[in-house]
Amino acid sequence: MGDKANGHPGAAGRATAADHPASVRNVVLVGHSGSGKTTLVEALALTAGAVNRAGRVEDGTCVSDYDEIEHRQQRSVQLSLVPVEWGGFKINLLDTPGYADFVGELRAGLRAADAALFVVSAADGPETMAGATRMVWDECAAVGMPRAIVVTHLEAARSDFEEMTRTCAEYFGGDDPDAVLPLYLPLHGAQAADGHAPVTGLIGLLSQRLYDYASGERKESEPDADQLPLIEEARNRLIEGIIAESEDETLMDRYLSGEDVDVKTLVEDLERAVARGVFHPVLAAAPAAEGARQGIGTLELLELITGGFPTPLEGVAPAVTTPDGAARQIKSCDPQGPLVAEVVKTASDPYVGRVSLVRVFSGTLRPDETVHVSGHGLADRGHEDHDVDERIGALSAPFGKRQRTLTHCIAGDLACVAKLNRAETGDTLSAKDDPLLMAPWDMPDPLLPLAIQAHSKADEDKLSQGLSRLVAEDPTMRLEQNQDTHQVVLWCLGEAHADVALERLRMRYGVQVDVVGHRVSLRETFADRAAGRGRHVKQSGGHGQYAICEIQVEPLPGGSGIEFVDKVVGGAVPRQFIPSVEKGVRSQATKGVAAGYPLIDVRITLLDGKAHSVDSSDAAFQTAGALALREAASDARIHLLEPVAEIQVLVGDDYVGAVMSDLSGRRGRVVGTEQAPGGRTLVRAEVPEIEIGRYAVDLRSLSHGTARFSRRYARHEPMPPQLSERIREQAQDAP
Repeated sequence: MGDKANGHPGAAGRATAADHPASVRNVVLVGHSGSGKTTLVEALALTAGAVNRAGRVEDGTCVSDYDEIEHRQQRSVQLSLVPVEWGGFKINLLDTPGYADFVGELRAGLRAADAALFVVSAADGPETMAGATRMVWDECAAVGMPRAIVVTHLEAARSDFEEMTRTCAEYFGGDDPDAVLPLYLPLHGAQAADGHAPVTGLIGLLSQRLYDYASGERKESEPDADQLPLIEEARNRLIEGIIAESEDETLMDRYLSGEDVDVKTLVEDLERAVARGVFHPVLAAAPAAEGARQGIGTLELLELITGGFPTPLEGVAPAVTTPDGAARQIKSCDPQGPLVAEVVKTASDPYVGRVSLVRVFSGTLRPDETVHVSGHGLADRGHEDHDVDERIGALSAPFGKRQRTLTHCIAGDLACVAKLNRAETGDTLSAKDDPLLMAPWDMPDPLLPLAIQAHSKADEDKLSQGLSRLVAEDPTMRLEQNQDTHQVVLWCLGEAHADVALERLRMRYGVQVDVVGHRVSLRETFADRAAGRGRHVKQSGGHGQYAICEIQVEPLPGGSGIEFVDKVVGGAVPRQFIPSVEKGVRSQATKGVAAGYPLIDVRITLLDGKAHSVDSSDAAFQTAGALALREAASDARIHLLEPVAEIQVLVGDDYVGAVMSDLSGRRGRVVGTEQAPGGRTLVRAEVPEIEIGRYAVDLRSLSHGTARFSRRYARHEPMPPQLSERIREQAQDAP
């Protein structure tokens, strides 16, 4: 790491294929929006020699250039891969969006990575770590993923590295705050007129050396005498933290007895503790000065990544099965093993078509070979399961807007694959003669509905294909063709997610759509018993139409559906026309009897009727049955039924009161609460679906991004009379 005797020399930054998994490091950058992840990736690429001082690759594009939508919205909206080479290692930097709406891209990055850098801004408050960032940290902890923390924005006037380090220990350290400690302290330059002393370098705590970046490159020197007391206190705590996590149980006794543990032993123990995910070093980073070749802290970070983060060989491969569900054991990260790779991201390129970012977990992927593509079990979101063979195109590594050709991609590495026209995000690639399927990663449920319709006839012709491509790229999006409301609904994670979906439809697929109000699936039922008579008699010369039937309608308990009973006596309605009456009333029930919503939970009894020996027919009795049901409804009280959802809200204890009050204002009924780990509470409630259309957005605002919820349909219940009447009036006014 940075406290080693010498830093590794920068490499040329060529994105070539790795030769062995031990030389690969897959690192995902995690942090809230605006924390500086993309800037840090560019600084690391500069130090590795992959870009010039202006942050450009040799073709003139920026290393982070990828999506026009990101430029328009001024924020990252998707996972991007930046591969660099440094000191003989290939480092795949996975830059993830920080905004909560794009957590699907974040989870894809976590799936592809073996370690995580959590990027926090010294200029922001601790609340930026209390929401989604804290939840991701806990998820990484659950699977033992190694993590380190990078403090950015040290150039801000009110930044305080020491305070931010203490906050990180509080939020991320849990029961062991000494597992989150800084490896370096900021080295400050001369104080400016406003009292702020800029950060010009770092102080290595283990090596007790100064790393000064003021000249544009790191230079080492001895600390001044007045700096030693500050170093000693922080250094002793760091050494104790490292030794506490050491696998050498004798080391603590030796240290406490006064033995001077050499730096080489400490660094080796530190690297092992980081790789095991039990110690989380805090580092600092600042952007490079004008004309500088290295940003502050970038060499130290690269040394941590290559020395402390694990190789893909140390990871555990996800569970693998055959297509029929039989478990299959594979050796983790074996380039000679059976091919098992996963599509972690799908994008569309206007020139080469669909491009899939793939992580290879076993075997070696080569261009122009035929692979088997296995579906991913997300059929409920509009992603059909499939098992097909496809011939892949070229393999490449992205850099800026260009793709650099690769000759192969071994287990543990990542590559972009062209011409996988059927594969979607989450799919498994395997050998065509040995098809395998990987267990999918968890994806959040999209809970914000966006009802859309084609803007014009030309858009209508392209809408279906555009939507299918859109959901193929994004497994966090669900496409619904609602048969009750006849609406096309895109279920998204939030407003920003929805905005990006509409922008992609317009820019990538040339489809302009209009957003319309989302309608929930209402129902109708009879409140009381009612009777109706349907008379359909027409004489127009030749064969006429003659059918009369009398029915009785009575309500049934919820969930009963429609029950049809025949109580005709004496052949008043001939037996062959009884099914016709039933067909007619059921058809009318589907259309509704009050506001155009399906009728449910009633028993319809056919009591009597009349027929004509010549003019009666199947069609006539169908019409009579429908007329009888409409007449029964005209004199009866009809209830409009609304769907009610069971929701579970997991929220921090500080926001429980606000959440419960908000649910009450939505006509919700809280049915229970229970304590959850991490100072959180699980609130269970039943809420009408019409009241929670925007709950995904409102809950995020209410809880400052710290809460999440799930929902499922429970039942239909009668709406309040005033709301029911307003909907009836709207139905009557509709064209």
